[in-house]
Amino acid sequence: MPLIHREFHKSGRMGWLRAAVLGANDGTISVVSLAVSMNAAGAPQGSILLTGVAGLVAGAMSMAAGEYVSVQSQADTEDADIETEKRGLEIEPERELAELTSIYVSRGLDQPLARRVAEKLMSRDALGTHARDELGITETLRARPIQAAFASAISFVAGAVIPIGAALLSPSGWVAEVSAATALVTLVILGGTAAYAGGASVTRGAMRVAFWGALAMGLTAGVGKLFGAAV
Repeated sequence: MPLIHREFHKSGRMGWLRAAVLGANDGTISVVSLAVSMNAAGAPQGSILLTGVAGLVAGAMSMAAGEYVSVQSQADTEDADIETEKRGLEIEPERELAELTSIYVSRGLDQPLARRVAEKLMSRDALGTHARDELGITETLRARPIQAAFASAISFVAGAVIPIGAALLSPSGWVAEVSAATALVTLVILGGTAAYAGGASVTRGAMRVAFWGALAMGLTAGVGKLFGAAV
C-alpha cells in the first residue's frame, strides 16, 4: 500500500486567523485608547471603566457586522461566479471543456494531455473543477461570513477585556500607565502569535502591532488632554 504524504499548509486557516487577530488587536487598541484618553481628560476611574465597557460592546457589534457584510459580499460574488459556470456547463459543455483545456495548456501540459486531464476531471466533478482551476475558488479558502463575524466579535471582546481588567485593578492614580503597559504587552504577544501562526517573523510581527498600538494611545491621550483642558 503506498505511503500517503500529508502536508499541513498555513493558508487553510488564514480566513479565521485574519478575523481573529484583527478583532483582538482592535479590541485592545480601541479600549485602551479610550481609557488613556478619558484619563488624560481627568475623568474618574468609574467613568473610565464605563467608557471601556461601552467601547467593548459597541466595538464587538461593529466588528461582527462589518466583517459579516464584507465577507458576505465576497461569498455572494463567489456564488454568482459558480452559478455562471454551472449554466455554462449545462448549455455549452464543449466550450467549457475547451476553456479548461486551455488553462492546463497554459500551465505547461501539451494539448492532447491537457484535454485528457480536463475530460477526466470533468467526468468526476465538472463544477468543482472549473471553480477551482478557472475561478480559483476552493472549499478551504471559500468565504464564510458567519464564521468571520463570530471570530471577529469574540476576539474583539477577548482583546478589550484585558485593558478593562487592568483599569479595574490598577490604583486610581495609575489607570493610564497600567492599562497602557498591559495593552502593549498584550499587543506584542498577539502580533508575535499571529506572525508565528502565519509563518512570518515573530519579532517583526510583534513590533509592528506594538508600534501602531502605542501610536494610537499617544494620539488619543493628546486628544483627551486637549479637550479635557478646554473643559
